[in-house]
Formats: sequence, C-alpha cells, structure tokens
Amino acid sequence: MIGLVDANNFYVSCERVFDPSLEGKPVGVMSNNDGCIIARSAEMKAMDIPMGVPAFKLEALRQRGEIHLKSSNYELYGDMSARLCQLLRDTCPAVSPYSIDEMFVYLEEFTDRQCQILGEWLRRRIRRHLGLPVCVGLAPTHTLAKLANHFAKQMPHYQGVCLLQADGAATAALLKQTPVGSVWGIGRRLAERLAVSDIHTAWDLREADVQRLRKRFSVVLARTALELRGTACLHMNDLDQPRHRIMTSRSFGQPTGVKQEVHNALRRHAQRSAEKLRQQQSMARAVMIFLNTNRHRRDQRQYFPHAMVALPAPSDDTRAILDAVRQGLEQIYRPGYRFMKAGVMLLDLVDAEQHQLSLLNPPSRNRYPLLMATLDDINRRMGQGTISFGMTNANAAWQLRCAHRSHRYTTRWDELMQAGTHPGAIRECALRKQPLP
Repeated sequence: MIGLVDANNFYVSCERVFDPSLEGKPVGVMSNNDGCIIARSAEMKAMDIPMGVPAFKLEALRQRGEIHLKSSNYELYGDMSARLCQLLRDTCPAVSPYSIDEMFVYLEEFTDRQCQILGEWLRRRIRRHLGLPVCVGLAPTHTLAKLANHFAKQMPHYQGVCLLQADGAATAALLKQTPVGSVWGIGRRLAERLAVSDIHTAWDLREADVQRLRKRFSVVLARTALELRGTACLHMNDLDQPRHRIMTSRSFGQPTGVKQEVHNALRRHAQRSAEKLRQQQSMARAVMIFLNTNRHRRDQRQYFPHAMVALPAPSDDTRAILDAVRQGLEQIYRPGYRFMKAGVMLLDLVDAEQHQLSLLNPPSRNRYPLLMATLDDINRRMGQGTISFGMTNANAAWQLRCAHRSHRYTTRWDELMQAGTHPGAIRECALRKQPLP
C-alpha cells in the first residue's frame, strides 16, 4: 500500500502555526517581491480571489482588514517541510518526498485496516507536533493514492483519510465521477485530446485499451491507465538523487544598472548554488551566469546576456565558483542597462567521490573541503547566510521586497518566538500609569 501525506494550504498553514490569530481568516501568500498570490487559504478561495492575481489589486482589501497578505517565507516553509519529512521517517518504513508539501510513504505488508489506522494516527500526530493540517490518501499505486488524497480533502465524510482499493465498488463510483483532467499527470491539452477519443472520466481512462493508448498517445499515459487499475507502474524519482545542473536565480526588488550591485546579487546566488552542490556531493565543471533586463519595459534598452566559464578542475569550492562568476560578469556587463534579474547555473556535474583527481592539484593542496564543511555547518545551525564571502547591503536594489514577511522562527536565532506581555496590554497600562501584570 502507498500513502500520500499532503499538507493542506501548506504556505498558509505554516504562517498560522506561528500566528494563530490568522485561523479562520482569509490569508494569501505572495510570490517573490510581493508580486502575485501563490497560495490561498480556504477562506480566501471562498471570496473568489483567483490564484496569480497581482497583489496590488488586493491592497484595498488588505488595508481594510478584509484579507491578510504575507510575503513568501521560503526558509520557514522549507524547514517545516523537512520537519514533516523527518516525522514521517521516524514512523514509516520508507518515505519519498514528492514536493515541499507532499510525501509518499510506503507501507508494505500492512493490511488495509492497519493502513487506515496508521493514516488517522499520522494525521493527529502531525497536527499535534507540527501544527500542520494534513490529508492522507492510501491506495495500491501512486496515481490512485493521489486521487485518494484529493477525495480526502474534498469529501468531509472521509475525515482527512481516504483508502481506495483497486477493485472496490467505492473506487469505481469515485472514478466515474472524476474528470480525466483531475488524474495525476494529465493536463488540460491532453484532457482535450482524450475527450476526442471519448475518454472523459478517470474510469474511462482505466477501462481504455492500453495498447491503443500507448500507440496513439504515449507510454506514460498507458502506464497511468494501468495504475488506475491497481497495477503499479510508476516509480518515484528520489529527490536525494543528484541533479544534472543546479540553478539559483531571482528577480531584483528594483532594477539596477550598478555593476557592484549586480555582482553582489550574482555572488549571493553562487554561494547558494555551491551549498546545494555540496549537499548532493557533486562537483561542477563549468559555471554559467545570466542577466535580464525587464522585457516588459519597451521604453528601456533590452539586453539578455549570458556567459559560461569552465573551471580548471571539477570543484565544489565556493571560492572557485565565485571567481568564475567574476570572470563571467566581466565578459557580459555593459553600462547603460537596468537589470531586473540575475542567475547562476552550475553545469556538467560529477560525483565528488568518483571524479578523477587532477595531477596538477595534489591532495596536499586540497584542504578546502574542511573549510566548506565548517561554513555549511554553521549556516545550517545558525541560519542561511550567517557566514558568507563578501559583504552585502540589506537595502541594495537587488534585495527582494518582502514588506509583509513573517519571522523565520525555526532557523534564525534572532527571530525566535518571544513570550511576553501582549503589546495591547503594554499600551493600556502605560495610559493608566499602572505596572505591567
């Protein structure tokens, strides 16, 4: 049996864990630079506020207190996701993260009854220890588990835990009511093509001829049909597997043409990419950087350069990567342009344990791994960016706009939750000239 544990409205739920006053109120989380809405609470969805709406269009509602908007706090969300994953690993035989808010758990040799009980227990345990509301879908395959999780969210009588049997009558009834576009991996365009072949529901897809699906559409769709029948065909790509390239990029809070500010932004991205590189125990052979102006500003000069710099030898040393970034910037920077985005990509990655050592770099000279490991350990324990190469200005134009970001409660010592007298009580006592309670 396979289970999918999915946190409900994850970004909003993380905000509510540390600010219970947001419970039951319309809450939205904004994208980078407070651009648009990327997550909504159920209350905000009920107000017919669509996903992706520009945040400035909701400013009047925010000022009147009708809705609450939060800047994205990815450091907090990532840490809460890691805690959720660890809690599941402490309990379940095997766990495979699928996204920041979804985790597959594998429950081999568990009976249906045991899976149901475990799903209900996990839901209570996660709520108690992390404060996150989750739903659990249980089924013999990944595709059915995704649908089971969907039903657990949408149908109150499941109380957050839905178990589907491959050949159960309840499963058949639900699949007949489910549009084929709601099946995992089937987008709008594919659903339209399937409709031409008279496949409108998940049940229609399940009963379709597999060979015909393979020939007319794809092998992936044929496997999805088999998964709906209860035959496991899909294998999750473990997120711990090394990636072939690593990129860190971000739009600036404000456009800038100052070379030093652009360099600072690239330097920040390079250091973050190097951390990711070491986390997956890889080394890079080349570094690519790119800059973008604002393509929507037709009144401004446009320039979208990129440069690739090969490293002398495969490396995960932040200093070598930073030097490559400096060289790349010297190649592509031109004055007179206002840049809106910058990024760093590490390419041609190799396994750090198996790469061929260069004769020009004997082991006695390669003492940097201890330095990098120490730097990563300090930043992991004390908060990202605690130690970095070079100074950065918190008010620089390239820094993200995040006027409504909550504290990073779980990863920053200076942003821990504080227990004390409520500010309202302090003001009241000050007015009455009374001591604090």
